[in-house]
Amino acid sequence: MDQVTPPEPIPEPIIVGSSGTILVIDDDAGVNEVIVRSLQMLGHYTVITALDGVQGLASIMQTRPDCVIVDLIMPELDGYRLVQSVRGDPATTHIPIIILSALAQDFDRFKGRAVGADRYLTKPIRPLELVQAVREVLHITAAERDAAYQLFADQAEEDPHAFE
Repeated sequence: MDQVTPPEPIPEPIIVGSSGTILVIDDDAGVNEVIVRSLQMLGHYTVITALDGVQGLASIMQTRPDCVIVDLIMPELDGYRLVQSVRGDPATTHIPIIILSALAQDFDRFKGRAVGADRYLTKPIRPLELVQAVREVLHITAAERDAAYQLFADQAEEDPHAFE
């Protein structure tokens, strides 16, 4: 009698069974809704939202999310200043931050990373790409974050006009 070899287990999709709380900060409620649904359905995350930078910063301080996704162009407190505020506070400096913006120039990407974002993604974005980026930044160590920040800070120091 021939032995039957059991089939190999089917590998889990890359984006299943995740957990954590993600804060999405974007002044466009429609964009927030699409991002929320993507993160909940594909990443199984708990998602909270804020419609501007001031509200977003208050939410960060209150809820201490596992990750923040922030737009750049918002009233009162833009995404760059929000990232700088989070990175400048020892209580929140460890929180992974993804910038998700329609600004797609190299300058914008460089500035976003130089102020402390872990990733810089551009709109429109595919939902799976966003969820994968969240998973990646949730695994960045403090040493890796510091090294990346230092690299961009050194580049900015070499070219003082980088942010003009």
